Amino acid sequence: MEFQLKSGAFNIIGRSEAFLKSIEIAKKAADSDSTVIVFGESGTGKELIARVLHHNSPREKNAFISVNCAAIPHDLLESELFGYEKGSFTGASQTRVGRLELANKGTIFLDEIGDMAPALQVKLLRVLAEREIDRIGGMKSIPIDVRVIAATNRDLEKDIQTGKFREDLFYRLNVIPINLPPLRQRKSDVPLLANYFLDYFNKKRNKSIQGIDDNAMAILVNYTWPGNIRELANYIERMLVLSNGKTIGVNDLPEKALGEAPEELLKNVTPGPDSEESPFEALRTSMKNSFFMGVPDEGLNLKQTLEDFERELIQEALEKTDWVKNKAAQLLSLNRTTLVEKLKKLKITRNC
Repeated sequence: MEFQLKSGAFNIIGRSEAFLKSIEIAKKAADSDSTVIVFGESGTGKELIARVLHHNSPREKNAFISVNCAAIPHDLLESELFGYEKGSFTGASQTRVGRLELANKGTIFLDEIGDMAPALQVKLLRVLAEREIDRIGGMKSIPIDVRVIAATNRDLEKDIQTGKFREDLFYRLNVIPINLPPLRQRKSDVPLLANYFLDYFNKKRNKSIQGIDDNAMAILVNYTWPGNIRELANYIERMLVLSNGKTIGVNDLPEKALGEAPEELLKNVTPGPDSEESPFEALRTSMKNSFFMGVPDEGLNLKQTLEDFERELIQEALEKTDWVKNKAAQLLSLNRTTLVEKLKKLKITRNC
């Protein structure tokens, strides 16, 4: 059985058993007005599932409002969600409607709900219980009719034990849980997704790559995909743009995917013209040389080498955290402002 459902720019595609179980729950939940929480690693398609729930519900003609709770600083998230009245604080020169109110009659998607501050969790709990909000500085409550869909890549039950997440809010959100499996548990879906993204980016980039050869596809299926579907989409776009052939082959694949491939799948890797190594050994040597392993006899540009290494680490941290700068900065033990400055200096931007 193969499943495909449109949801905005991309489709939800898959045929693996774990994926189909999640989709079956989503299809049943769509017609209801019940609160849903989607669990899954970054890049597994949690927002796409939320959009499926909205676009296949009676609320589809009304607003779908998405809020990434991890991307907005804690001191600003309250005003983003609830809005504020004119004069309620310094700089509040006019009344602002919050996103919960903007989603009235529609759906609000609260992504990375596990990163919401405890004080704000209390206010959200009241919204779910009373179906009304209070703007900052407001004198009266405002009733709202909104469906709440939340998502997280965290283990909220573990966070409850450590006091990071409220137990009562968890049970309010956990009416219909949907667990999205990571791509490494959906091996049979990798060819479907890879070919879908190839077709999508062929049209978007005005290219005409005809396909991915069998050996290259086997390596893609073998790869563990720490960045999940988002990483696959980025790799397909990168290979399509950089490829000079009619099809994508082993030599077009990123080194991270090649680095996990068994030797028998690397028989078509082409070593350098002067290399006496096997293709497999040449690949390993190339990967080792991509890191700073010493000063070669011919010397090196120290500044450029360090910048390249720093750029690679920052990009990997951003991919692992879905480009949430606060989280990426934590992975790198940097202040957020320092990370932002490095992004500007190194000209690092998100591809898609």
